[in-house]
Formats: sequence, structure tokens, C-alpha cells
Amino acid sequence: MDAAVAAVAAIAGLCTGVFAMLAFRWSERDQAKPTRSSLHTDAVLPPGVDTVLSVLRSSAVVLDEADAVVKASSAAYALGLVRGGKLAVEPMMQMARDTRRDGEIRQVELDLPRRGTGRGEALAVSARVAPLGSRLVLLLVEDLTEARRIEAVRRDFVANVSHELKTPVGALSLLSEAVMDASDDPEAVERFAGRMQIEATRLTSLVQELIDLSRVQNDDPLEDAEPVRVDELVAEAMDRCRQPAGAKQITMAAGGTADLHVWGNRGQLAAALGNLVENAVNYSPSRTRVGIAGRRVSAPGGDLIEIAVTDQGIGISERDRDRVFERFYRVDPARSRATGGTGLGLAIVKHVAASHGGEVTVWSAEGQGSTFTLRLPEAGAVRDRERPTDLSAEGLDDEDRPYETFNDPLPAHPAPEVLP
Repeated sequence: MDAAVAAVAAIAGLCTGVFAMLAFRWSERDQAKPTRSSLHTDAVLPPGVDTVLSVLRSSAVVLDEADAVVKASSAAYALGLVRGGKLAVEPMMQMARDTRRDGEIRQVELDLPRRGTGRGEALAVSARVAPLGSRLVLLLVEDLTEARRIEAVRRDFVANVSHELKTPVGALSLLSEAVMDASDDPEAVERFAGRMQIEATRLTSLVQELIDLSRVQNDDPLEDAEPVRVDELVAEAMDRCRQPAGAKQITMAAGGTADLHVWGNRGQLAAALGNLVENAVNYSPSRTRVGIAGRRVSAPGGDLIEIAVTDQGIGISERDRDRVFERFYRVDPARSRATGGTGLGLAIVKHVAASHGGEVTVWSAEGQGSTFTLRLPEAGAVRDRERPTDLSAEGLDDEDRPYETFNDPLPAHPAPEVLP
């Protein structure tokens, strides 16, 4: 009996050993098999490819024979090309399959929906697919959105310039023919010659503003920066517009805080403020008032100087308010023709403000008027060196001084005192 029990125990032990050995062998075989995740490691890529892909500016995606993503750059995830470990753009996936089948390099430009905006904006990309080794496919995607936007701006700019130049040039051509035909009529010749002078002046202004716009876009104004007195800029802008304002019986008044200084290029700042004042005069009806005032305001990065130009003109509608700083954009094209405007003045102001670390904003109401505010960094060193004395003598702070142009864009009470 004992011998039988011992034999059974021996057989059971032998079976257990056999099963344990088989389980160990099966475990080793399973571990040796390539898993799906192991196929997606850097070891699958040919030597050096991973380093090359890491320095490419384009978004890079490597696909295996099962269309699974083996390698993807962070830019590819940012553009939304890869989601959940798979290529999310079907046209690109089809290109990859065709290239894997015949080995040909393919390239196409696509418009993809932009993720997260909810505004239906298109993302312009250029996709290029090429075989990588015998089993892999490489997809390179270049974002062309900004390049297309710049090209559209350049194309519109050329078209607008051509149109603007064509108008006065065509008028000069017609007027010169009229002068030749009316050579026996001195009065007609004088009348047509006057019109030719107007068109020639408009053409000269357009060319000069194109030059100014190109200069403020390409030059660094802070290379020749200096402390500039605000009251001198205001006085220069008023002198520039004194004649057209007088012809329309428009009163120009300056006020606000005295002894303010900004830091920047004097010529560009004078041109920007002059454009704002000239714009206010041109778009204001006769016997109205244009006010210019400056003040100091506190800001997290340092004090700012605000210069506001207020008019009682035609005003700007809400839909036009965001576009008034675009090149050649006019709120009222017919009125701009009458005033000789080119549509570049506010674009120059915007570029000057941005290049000086500031901004320009607008408040407006149709039929009531507008207030354009030029906000620039204060020349801090000058402020510390030359503290205003008139304010301390009167015991007034900056916030306590009369400043109607900012608090009330269309004041009904008398204009502020003229800056010294």
C-alpha cells in the first residue's frame, strides 16, 4: 500500500515538473515575441533617423506597414495630425498607403480644420510622403498658414497701391487733354490747371505716405530714440493742420498734464500724432472743435503717456472700428476722395505705436465724433530728472488736474488750456 502511494506521489511530482517546465518555456517564447508596443519604439527606425527627425522644422510622422504611428514629433500632435496613436487625416493616410504600395514620393497641399477655435478657420499645410526603408513611410507636413496670410496681405497691398495710383494719374491725363483742347480759353485753362495741381498734390501725398509706411515698418525707431516732449509734438501737429482747420473754421485746443515726455524717434512720433490730428480735421464738419490732450497713467510695466485726439466728426460705425487701422481702408470712401485722404495715415500710426512699445485705440459713436488715443511708454529717466514744478506748487496730483478730453470724449464745457 505504501509502495502504491509513493508511486502515485512520484508520478504527480513528475507531472508537476513537466508542466512547470512547459509554462516557463511558453513564457520565454511570449516574451521573445515582438509586441505592438515594441514595434513602435525607436529601435524600429533606421539608425540616425530619429536624430534627423528631431531637428526638422516640419511636423514628422513615421508609419509602419499597419498604418500605425511609429514616431511623431510634438509639432504633429500640436497640429492635430496624430490622435490616439493614429494618423487622423484621411487624405494623408491614403497618400501613405499609395506610397507604401508603389514607392513613389507624393506631395499635396491641404486645408485642414483648426482644432479648438470653433470658428471654422482653415489650416493650410503642405504634406510630403516618402518611403523610409522597406517597411516604413515618412510623412512631413509644413504649416503654410502664415505664409499664405502674408502673401494675401502683399497681394492686396499691391492691388490697393495700383488702384490708388491709377486714380490721380488718370485724372492728370484727362485734365492735360482738357487743357490742350481749351488752349484758346484762358479761364478753362486756369480751371483745369488748378484741378491738375490738386491731383498732383494727392499723388505726392500718396507716394510720401507709402515711403513713410515702408520706413516705419523696416526701421528700428529705438536706435535713434530720445526723450521727446509731448507738448512739442502737440504744437507741431497743430501747426501742420492749422491751414485746413482754419478753412473749415475748426477750433483746435490742447490741454491736459504739462511736462510729459515719451521715449522714441521724434520724427516718427510727430508724424503719427500729426496724422491723428489731420484725420480729425478732415472728418469734422465746419465750425466744430478738435481737442488734443495728454496725461500720465499707471501701468504694471511702468507709467504710460496717453495722448488723445478728440473730434466732433462723422464718427465710425462698430463694424468699421476694427478695420480703420488697415492700409487703404476708408470709413467713407467718397468723403476721403473729397478730402484727399490716402487711407494710410492710421496704418502709419499703428506701426509707429507698435514699434515704440505702445498702442493706438479708438472710441467712436456715429454722428457724434471719435477719440483716438495714442498710448506710449514714458521717458522715465527724464521724469526722474525733471519733476514738474507747477503741479507741486498748486498742490495738485496728476489725477486731480482737469482732463476733459479723456473723461468726456465730446466735452460740452470750454476747451482745456493750451499747453505751454
